[in-house]
Amino acid sequence: MPKNILSRARDRALTKQHKIAVAGVAALGTAAIALSAVPGNADTVTTGSPATAAQVANVATQDATLPNVKGSVTDPTAAQAVKLDAIAAQQKAAAKQRTDAAAKKAAADAAAKKAAQERAAKQSANRSAQRPQMQTVAAKTYANNLDGWIRQSLDIMHSKGIPGSYNGLYRNIMRESSGNPMAINNWDINAINGIPSKGLLQVIQPTFNTYHVSGTSWNIYDPVANITAAANYAAHRYGSMDNVNSAY
Repeated sequence: MPKNILSRARDRALTKQHKIAVAGVAALGTAAIALSAVPGNADTVTTGSPATAAQVANVATQDATLPNVKGSVTDPTAAQAVKLDAIAAQQKAAAKQRTDAAAKKAAADAAAKKAAQERAAKQSANRSAQRPQMQTVAAKTYANNLDGWIRQSLDIMHSKGIPGSYNGLYRNIMRESSGNPMAINNWDINAINGIPSKGLLQVIQPTFNTYHVSGTSWNIYDPVANITAAANYAAHRYGSMDNVNSAY
């Protein structure tokens, strides 16, 4: 075959191979562009760069799996399951909060109850400590004689706000009855009128009844009751038994 004919045939063959190569490169470029948009662990292909055969095969594999991934995400059943899981998690959290709140309230109630019991026990202990002292005051005793009667009367008078002193009471008692609680005057005007003066401080019955001090006997001959009623009368009329120096 002549040389120029062979040259033209070779040129046509090269031209055809060149076109096939260009088409292959274009296809690979398109695959590279598609591959750059695929997420995950796909090999990254720079846009505009020629793709290798391995990258093209990887893109093809990922394209085959994409429909399944899309289906699993958009599947209504899967979405409902995700929603139910979220609701269950919220309910579990709410139940835990309620349980924690109940536990805190129970602890607070227990602490308050314990504090109340401790306060009650402390108050009871304080009352127990104070009781012997109160009993000691209540158990105070007085001698059964003129000195004891006067002192007991003074304690009652002071508790009732009735003025008077030991000396004022003693002085008037000695003048009126010489210290005899059963003394009675049967000769003065009161006796003539049927209401004789009686007791340590020679008190007539109407006066005793009017100025009787609560907590003492209603017996006019009772030494303490007689002294206290007479001192109460003297306080109202003279300011105090201390101011009385004669028959009153």
